[in-house]
Amino acid sequence: MSNRSILGLLYILRGLRELGEDIAPVLDRYGIDLNKVDPTARIERSLELKIYVEVAYRLKDPLAGLKVGTFFGFAGYGPLTMLLMTCANAYEALKIGIRYQQLTFLFGHLSFEPGENQSALVITPIALPDKAYRFRVDGELSGTYKLLRDMQLALGVNMHAVRVEIPYAHPDDTDAYEAHFNCPVAFGSSPNIRFWIDNATLQLRFPTADPTAHAMYKALCDQQLVTQRQDMTLLTDKVLSHLDLFSERFPPAASVASVFDIAERTLRRQLSEENTSFRELLDQVRFRKAQMLLTDSALPVESIAVQLGYAESAAFIHAFQRWSGTTPAAFRNSKRK
Repeated sequence: MSNRSILGLLYILRGLRELGEDIAPVLDRYGIDLNKVDPTARIERSLELKIYVEVAYRLKDPLAGLKVGTFFGFAGYGPLTMLLMTCANAYEALKIGIRYQQLTFLFGHLSFEPGENQSALVITPIALPDKAYRFRVDGELSGTYKLLRDMQLALGVNMHAVRVEIPYAHPDDTDAYEAHFNCPVAFGSSPNIRFWIDNATLQLRFPTADPTAHAMYKALCDQQLVTQRQDMTLLTDKVLSHLDLFSERFPPAASVASVFDIAERTLRRQLSEENTSFRELLDQVRFRKAQMLLTDSALPVESIAVQLGYAESAAFIHAFQRWSGTTPAAFRNSKRK
């Protein structure tokens, strides 16, 4: 539950514009002028995600997420860049990256999976609507790979991945992925992203290793974490904003909790302290969407039920009566008078 640097959003939006994608309507909707945004500004995570979802549904190129990761700047990570560079080796750098992952541009959760000969840097992506999911997975894949390559070039150390795993099903354009990562790529074999790296590579010493400077940059990164966590916005509002991104398949509480860097138990406890619950917030979002669809569209009740994530229209009708005291049909008729 935090806000973060706006740089990640700027890199992606500027990259998409340079790639020729029409994102102007989204920029106009949020009042974003890419030539005037303060690069030192911060943005709330759920708002940033909402912008990504809207952008994703306007993209013409299915590889836009893969391509846009190349626009991330190495220096944009601030003190974290130097903290990584002053590590003893790649293994220590991976551990530091995981510890300070909130200072990266990721939404997914970073972890490390050790193996006998090869080990994996793992990214567990967050739940998003389908098209936005591929866009964010590809962006986080490509952005992480860009960070590894930038470090490799700066250090003169070969840290390339020997294979990459991508969580979604095999797309039509797989050759582009193997060309991008310069290694075999597997699709749909795991719910997570994995960069597999030889264990011998992880032990290569960094020529820029510097314990004294490392301690200084660690202190700076710790200060940044404290700043990010000083966010007093109600969790209720953040959860509502995030759930509003979805239709048909709404994420469970555990997935929503991961978006805000907290455990599901913590999410439920904090919502209880704000006199609500995850179920109540999901009902609020569904009720608002139902009212809008019944008022502004001619969709039959069966189709609206599907958009709200109900397997049967009867379940939706029962829920709507519980929320409003009337049926969807009666509500729609009252708005047409």
